[in-house]
Amino acid sequence: MTMWIIIFWVSIAFAITTLFYIGARIPNLLEFINFAEWGKFKQFSLGLMITLGLAGIIALCIDFINAIVCVMYLAMIWVVSDFVFWLLQKINGFTYAHYYAGWIALLLSIIVLSIGWYLDHHVWQTNYELITNKNIPNIKIAMFADSHIGTTFDDKGFAKHLKAIQAQNPDILVIVGDYVDDGTTREQMINATRTLGQIKTKYGIYYVSGNHDKGYYGALHRGFSEDNLFNELKKNDINILQDESVLIDNSFYIIGRKDYSVEHEQGGHRKTIKELSKDLDKSKYMIILDHQPVEYNKEAEAKVDLVLNGHTHGGQLFPFNQIGQWIKANDLVYGHEKRKNTDFVVTSGISDWAIKFKTATKSEFVIINIKKGRNI
Repeated sequence: MTMWIIIFWVSIAFAITTLFYIGARIPNLLEFINFAEWGKFKQFSLGLMITLGLAGIIALCIDFINAIVCVMYLAMIWVVSDFVFWLLQKINGFTYAHYYAGWIALLLSIIVLSIGWYLDHHVWQTNYELITNKNIPNIKIAMFADSHIGTTFDDKGFAKHLKAIQAQNPDILVIVGDYVDDGTTREQMINATRTLGQIKTKYGIYYVSGNHDKGYYGALHRGFSEDNLFNELKKNDINILQDESVLIDNSFYIIGRKDYSVEHEQGGHRKTIKELSKDLDKSKYMIILDHQPVEYNKEAEAKVDLVLNGHTHGGQLFPFNQIGQWIKANDLVYGHEKRKNTDFVVTSGISDWAIKFKTATKSEFVIINIKKGRNI
């Protein structure tokens, strides 16, 4: 938690620095203004006012957090553009007549952020093929996490993505946390859950909660509690696993863990993976559903076969996408990794939370085909 607080304040300092950097550069774009009698402070003040105005417009169109993201990207690209043009001038020994670096920075920022918006709001299908030497039937798992209903899509948009998942004819569907958010309305939650319950699979639908499902601002803020959510899920035949396991088809287990935040943010308790798996038949395939990608070494030592996670949003923004792994908050940010005989898969999420751009990944649902064979 201390590390995340440090990162928060560093991010604030970085955001302020970017405002000042852009404010100092913008006057160079205003070639139609005669700055001969202007002092540097007056020029900078004009640039800062324009920067704050731009950020304000973006905040009104989207929101404050995403306005900060846009300004930070503009500043980062602008720094790179300034450096490249400075280097070219040093190499070639001449000075450009116009401030091309600034205009190129503006253009590239628009392109990068537009692509990031598209990658966040469009949903892809990502496939994995896993092999096991355990005696199980071929299983097709559909998985999604971090739907945060009401952010990049509402309940109607969610229904469209569920059609794409249903078209894959999965044997089982798993939801790995952060199904809803503080911005999800009660109506959206009920409608989305009703649609979710209509998905047809051979083995059913299984859900584990994430850190946002409980709600950070209380039931009054969004109109429903976590208990209300659980009741709706149960009403629509969606199986909730909270430190529980279920044996399916006498061949594989689904083990659902309480979220890591229960213990580390909410003062509660969740069972260890050793406690959850100690009485299970180790000859059968074991699948862990755990919202946050943590405790990988313990899960590998417990000899489970597959662990499915969300939470990280795939790292979200380049070049910050590996921070969670660098500071040891996450064991894996995105994709597939194998430790000992355990496969780990982290999805980037089917939607998003506060930031509405993905420049390091894309939104997705996941299809995992598990087949019996020689596991090398």
